[in-house]
Amino acid sequence: MRGAVAASRADVSAWAEPMCSPHRPRDLRGRRVAYVAQSASASFNPALRNIDQVIEGVCVRRFMNRKMARAKAVNMFRALALPSPESIGERYPHQVSGGQLQRLMAAMALMFDPEVVVFDEPTTTLDVTTQIEVLQAFKRAIEAFQISAVYVSHDLAVVAQIADRVLVLRNGAVQEEGALAQIIDAPAHPYTCSLIAAAEPVSRLTDRDAEQACRQPPLLEIADLTAGYGERDRTGMPAVRVLDGVNLVLWRGTTLGVIGESGSGKSTLAHVIAGLLAPAKGSIRFMGKPLAGNHAERDRELYRRIQLVFQNADKVLNPSRNVGDILARPLKLFDRCASNEIPARVARLLDIVKLPASIAKRRPGELSGGQKQRINLACVLAAEPELIVCDEVISVLDTVVSAAILDLLVELRHELDMSYLFISHDLSTVRTTCDDITVLFKGQKIDTCDRGALLNQPRHPYTEMLTDSVPEMRANWQADALRREVA
Repeated sequence: MRGAVAASRADVSAWAEPMCSPHRPRDLRGRRVAYVAQSASASFNPALRNIDQVIEGVCVRRFMNRKMARAKAVNMFRALALPSPESIGERYPHQVSGGQLQRLMAAMALMFDPEVVVFDEPTTTLDVTTQIEVLQAFKRAIEAFQISAVYVSHDLAVVAQIADRVLVLRNGAVQEEGALAQIIDAPAHPYTCSLIAAAEPVSRLTDRDAEQACRQPPLLEIADLTAGYGERDRTGMPAVRVLDGVNLVLWRGTTLGVIGESGSGKSTLAHVIAGLLAPAKGSIRFMGKPLAGNHAERDRELYRRIQLVFQNADKVLNPSRNVGDILARPLKLFDRCASNEIPARVARLLDIVKLPASIAKRRPGELSGGQKQRINLACVLAAEPELIVCDEVISVLDTVVSAAILDLLVELRHELDMSYLFISHDLSTVRTTCDDITVLFKGQKIDTCDRGALLNQPRHPYTEMLTDSVPEMRANWQADALRREVA
């Protein structure tokens, strides 16, 4: 369930007319009432170019011709701060970042100039700087075209920037409803208070953790890493270079945070480490030994020891299997327990990620986005790895569950001497959970420091911009931030 539901101009009675014929819903949905889904990657066809999918609805329903639709789509891309707006539509979904794909989906929803738009976590996967731009674009569209918007989110700081009124849900029931100022400044319900309290950054590491980190040997060493996608030229360089000359070291038993804006190469770095993408140049060493870049050269035990928690659980959970079968698979694959012990181990994994044992009988399609992400994490924990690469592992979770998952990761680190590469666009989370922080910008490492130096020492201008872009839980923070940027 969502932590909060925000509505901007949410009185939709004007368009909620009786449906007199079977054609009435079709006229409303998509054209007058649009929807921006939480998971863009699950909504796009991987075999079609982005531009063809964005304009498909308006062309099929003859709202405008193809030439006009392409021109309008490019303008939408520009308004939503997409890079290379004239050419990004010619790429395929897998050739853009998760945040870029989410904005492409927003452009698709706005093509019809709808009267009502339902935004389902549309900025969840966006970095803080892009989030400001996208939220501002949404607000401009709402005001300019008098669009009524229902904004579904678990991030109260984001809600505070776009909503007029807020509705708080839990387990399908309304907990509290009121004006934005009342919900943020004087919440009445205990659950609303818990959401606000959980959003406050609290350090999960101690001085002892920092001392132990200094004494650990390197677990993962990356030197001069270059990687990308597309055909390679004669020198072996890919057509689309995403990472360029990246160096980093992760010490055993510690957490290294990797932050950067959408498209900076964070997920590509995760895929290279996990063996899903071979590097074009550079070396990777794991526990002092060379780590093969080609997945075919890695054995099963190596895959067990290095596990990746994907950003999007929909990509990795088999929709035809129930949760019990999904969690049993890594237990069997990596010989983690005897066959008769599997049900108990599945129940334990569900308990670790704060889910009831009854969920084992459900399929992924019957779960919320947050529940699916926790199953995703449980699958990784089933393998008992030594290194977990967390690619935006809490981006779709509400603040209360996010805090519980982060506490769990730190607890497992202490108990099992586990190490993490924690990829995120959420700077406030990284600085409370990670020992060291690396900043990526357009595929290059531009800054690195320990967590203490992040806020206490002068940093690279881009790092400072990320720090200043973390939203605060107060109305008009975004407008104030934009004014400071202009000044």
